[in-house]
Amino acid sequence: QWFRFQLIDLDRELTFTSEMKNYAFYCGGFALLQMYTFVSVIKAMSTEGPKINSLSSRRGFISGGFTSVIATSIIPNIAYANDKSRTDGYEIQKTASEWRSMLTPVQYDILRNGATERPNSSILESEERKGEYSCAGCGTPLFDGAAKFHSGTGWPSFATTLSGVEVEDVSAIQAGLVGAELRCRTCGGHLGDVFQDGFLFLNTPAFVSGKRYCIDGAALVFKPADGSNIVIGDQLPPKKDLPGFLSPPKITPR
Repeated sequence: QWFRFQLIDLDRELTFTSEMKNYAFYCGGFALLQMYTFVSVIKAMSTEGPKINSLSSRRGFISGGFTSVIATSIIPNIAYANDKSRTDGYEIQKTASEWRSMLTPVQYDILRNGATERPNSSILESEERKGEYSCAGCGTPLFDGAAKFHSGTGWPSFATTLSGVEVEDVSAIQAGLVGAELRCRTCGGHLGDVFQDGFLFLNTPAFVSGKRYCIDGAALVFKPADGSNIVIGDQLPPKKDLPGFLSPPKITPR
C-alpha cells in the first residue's frame, strides 16, 4: 500500500503508464519481501539448534510476516507441505526402512519427510565448480553447475533446472507469495522450493530466468566436470578463519 500511495503522489507531478506503475509496485513489494527474508535468515543463522528445521521454515521466512495475512486471505487453507504422496506414481519406490538404510538421517528427513536444513549447513552452498547436481536418493540429474549462483540465503540456489526436477502445481498467486515445492521426478524426494524473485539477483543467471530454485544441499550429490571426487551435500562446510582484525589478540606469557 505504501508503494501505491507513493505512485499516486508521483502521478500528480509526472505521467506514468499503467505498465510502469504495476512494474514499480511489483518490484517494490518483492524488495520488501527480500529484505524480510534476509533478516529472517540472519536470525536463523544466529540461533543454536539442530541442522534440520520443519518444512515450513524456509517458506515461512517469506510468509511469516505481513505476507501470511495476504496469503491466507487470498489462498484458502494454504499449506506449506505438499499433500501429494512421495511414493505413488514415481518410478523408484522403496519402503521407509529401505530409504533409511541407504540415506543418512539428514538426507532421509529432507528427501522423504520434506524437512528443511538450516542455512549454511551444506558444503554445496559455496560450491562453484562446473559439474552436475543429482538426487542423493536415486542419482537423477537435477541441476547444471552453470545455473548455480550465490543468493545469500544460505541454501544452494539455481536459476534453472534439468528435466529431473518436478515442480508443484500451484496457482500463480501462491507461487508468487510462498513459492512451490520441488521434488525429484524419479523418486519423489523433496528438494526445496522455487521462488519468483530471480529478477532481484542482478548479474546472475536468475536475473534472466526470473526464478530462484532454493535447494537443500543435503538432498544433492555434486559430480565435478573435471572428474574429481563427488561431493555429498550432507557435509558441513569447512570453518572459515576470522579476518585478522576480528581474531583475538595473541597473549605471550612472560
